[in-house]
Amino acid sequence: MKQAVKISDNVISPLGIGTSENFLAIKDGKSALRLHSGAERDIPEDFCASIIDEDSLKEEYLKAGIPEDGYTPFEKRLMLSVSLALHGTGIDPSSDKVLFIISSTKGNVDLLHTEDPAGREYPGYSAKRVASFFGNPVPPVTVSNACISGLSAQINAVRELETGHFDTVIVTGGDIQSRFIVSGFQSFKALSKEPCKPFDAKRDGLNPGEAAATVIYSWKEPQKGDWVAVKGAIRNDANHISGPSRTGEGSFRALMAVLGDADRSDLAFVNVHGTATLYNDEMESIALSRAGLSEVPVNGYKGYYGHTMGAAGIMESVLSMKAVEEGVIIGMRGYSECGVSAPLNISADNRPASGTSFVKLLSGFGGCNAAMLFRKV
Repeated sequence: MKQAVKISDNVISPLGIGTSENFLAIKDGKSALRLHSGAERDIPEDFCASIIDEDSLKEEYLKAGIPEDGYTPFEKRLMLSVSLALHGTGIDPSSDKVLFIISSTKGNVDLLHTEDPAGREYPGYSAKRVASFFGNPVPPVTVSNACISGLSAQINAVRELETGHFDTVIVTGGDIQSRFIVSGFQSFKALSKEPCKPFDAKRDGLNPGEAAATVIYSWKEPQKGDWVAVKGAIRNDANHISGPSRTGEGSFRALMAVLGDADRSDLAFVNVHGTATLYNDEMESIALSRAGLSEVPVNGYKGYYGHTMGAAGIMESVLSMKAVEEGVIIGMRGYSECGVSAPLNISADNRPASGTSFVKLLSGFGGCNAAMLFRKV
């Protein structure tokens, strides 16, 4: 039986270039979160974030044949991530049987500060540029669904493969932490000036983060050792423009939709959104408890990378695949004392993992929620 099988992946972040390099960094407890000057970016306050040094990627761009000029940093990072993911796969990205799906919450929104953005600020513009760089003739799909964009894009990829129109889907995503985004979070009083503390009693906000991530799926018969995107679900509880449901309704329904009759004893862990805001973590704890997952190990990666927005759902999924392969549950960095009403199985330390599957969970503005079940054959 054919399924959506992962062929390759890539992660680019301040902690490294490549999935393995990033995984080893977080396994060793390294974090990319640093305090950054707001004044240097024309932002009202200083902020703690994980920011990519664009100059550090110049040599990689050159190796991948990406021009220094003509593309924005957002576009170049996606192109580099895709190039690295494609390496050694034998996939022809210029084939009309290959589809590109781009995940981003804001794309080139920083261009709004220029005199003539000329439409370049739209994520769809960048998607066309990225697909065109690889010579792909198929109109790319752009997914911009708040914080669940990276998971929504993967769910979309599975649906596209199921139609039979495409053999392979390349999903790539990212965001630049521009003045627009950071000052917006500051206006919500949602940022912490210290490294975030997901689910902790002393958590006081999230940290923005930058990354570019790619995962490539093909429609094929899975073989032993393959990763399969088993099932995904999006549930919008339409609770509030920015606040999550107090009962975790959307996340709960998404979890129940993907778990169904799945063998829960095979779950290595649930990789949560875990932004370290007061309401997100509380909502997720309630949703997990309602879904009967209180005893299943829970972890998250925001303490290492911050909230990478359009990249989060992709990056956190492929790093979780790596964790299952290595038989480890990466610790929840920043966590010390339970600060949610529905206690979960959380540890700040790395732990042994058993099982061959995991659930990735995300939530976002507007009441959107997504979950996806992944399994290693």
